[in-house]
Amino acid sequence: MIRPYILADTNWKHLKDAKFDLAVLPWAATEAHNYHLPYATDSIEGTAIAEESAKIAWNKGAKVIVLPTIPFGVNTGQPDIYLDMNLNPSTQFAILKDIIAVLNRQGIYKFMIMNSHGGNDWKSIVRELGLLYPKMFICVSNWPATVDRKQYFKDPGDHADEMETSLILHLAPQLVLPKKDWGEGTEKKNKIKAFSDGWVWTERPWSKISKDTGTGNPKAATKEKGERFFNAICKKMGQLLFDIAQADIDNLYE
Repeated sequence: MIRPYILADTNWKHLKDAKFDLAVLPWAATEAHNYHLPYATDSIEGTAIAEESAKIAWNKGAKVIVLPTIPFGVNTGQPDIYLDMNLNPSTQFAILKDIIAVLNRQGIYKFMIMNSHGGNDWKSIVRELGLLYPKMFICVSNWPATVDRKQYFKDPGDHADEMETSLILHLAPQLVLPKKDWGEGTEKKNKIKAFSDGWVWTERPWSKISKDTGTGNPKAATKEKGERFFNAICKKMGQLLFDIAQADIDNLYE
């Protein structure tokens, strides 16, 4: 079945007379996720969440279109992790500039980056692009922050943890190795406490902070937890997509 809100599904017969209010671009990464999850974990999650959320918004009446997922992200802290692919932020800027130029030229002035990878940091890029394209409303969503993970998971971490393992068990169980192969996801913390407290930042060298590339214990993950979490995210994100699509951007504040 062709989904009219998914650009990769649809066709010129439909699009030649179509008009959309909001374009959504899932942006992921290709990287190791502990021993047991696929390198495409971020893409699988981001694509599925974007598509289901857009379906919810579309069924409410929103004219939203999901663009094909960008599968590579910023992995500058993982240069020695085999085949972890990296796009520098300057490359991301160039890609986004070209995509936004198309949307701006064709009259789609609302644009969301649906971020699916913690290494992607969008604020400075969005600030600069906003000056270049003043008609565009550009926003960034981070789906892992959509709902409180502690309500769904016993031990949420931040990479290949119980949350991500549960999601992939729900979305692509055939790509998850048997439980005996799951690493513990133990993360070494910076000896300087200020970094752990979060008020000062430095990039984590991944091979020094994790034996198995995971940060967060996945052992309590289940398919059922992943399904509940996925549905909760998509319900909330779907409403957001609807709200943005319907909003008058020139009268957004009160």
